[in-house]
Amino acid sequence: MKRRHFTAIATLSGAAALLPVVSHAQVTDLNDAINKAGRQRMLSQRMAKSYLAEGEGVVPELARRTLTASMALFDRQLVELKAFAPQPEIKSTYGKLDGVWGEYKAALTGSNPVKAQAEAVLELAGKVLALANQGTVQLEKASGKSVGHLVNVSGRQRMLSQRMAAFYLSTSWGVQAATSTTEMNKARDEFIAAHDVLKKAPEATAAIKAELELAETQFGFFDAALRALRPGAADTTQMTNVFTTSERILQVMDGVTGMYSKLS
Repeated sequence: MKRRHFTAIATLSGAAALLPVVSHAQVTDLNDAINKAGRQRMLSQRMAKSYLAEGEGVVPELARRTLTASMALFDRQLVELKAFAPQPEIKSTYGKLDGVWGEYKAALTGSNPVKAQAEAVLELAGKVLALANQGTVQLEKASGKSVGHLVNVSGRQRMLSQRMAAFYLSTSWGVQAATSTTEMNKARDEFIAAHDVLKKAPEATAAIKAELELAETQFGFFDAALRALRPGAADTTQMTNVFTTSERILQVMDGVTGMYSKLS
């Protein structure tokens, strides 16, 4: 099979090109809800990654555009998910997420990114992630279908791509280096295991498998950069590669998640 290849950073010309495509303004069904809920998990980590990249001077203009666009998408989807929540406990989860999101947003926008604030940003990103994941799991349970689980798993890959990149950048900046390295490696192992599940899923169509192969190719480049990491040793070229390749993996996996969400 012919594999598509992405060009370098020049292809990432603007935040709009990096954002997942949202084709409709409201949640249409439970699969769509699981997709968008899972995307909130991803955005929690993508914002942290972008904050860290800008602070370290890694593609700073692109990082700023990515952060701004991610915040806008998170806001919009949170409104949609709160309105859709089909059960009281799910509505409660999104009410709590709204409160923590306010704190996270304030940390992201209060001043220019600085190393002294990076630890607090990572902590808040983790809190937002936990609640966003809780909502996604609750929606999957409400679905009760195997395809709902696959939407959740493939959607989680988007988050893991951003989480690995965020912890790579925090390690290179010397922010909680030991913890960040551990979390990066944990996310890497989880990504690989989940990718295997998605490839072997009976529901995976030929089109989905082709996209998963593309994601696997991109992950090979990404993983090589992750393995070259030396805590506290900033390598701007490698950090740029991690930032941009994580975006490519995100784009592919967002497409895969959308394809699973359309299965009945």
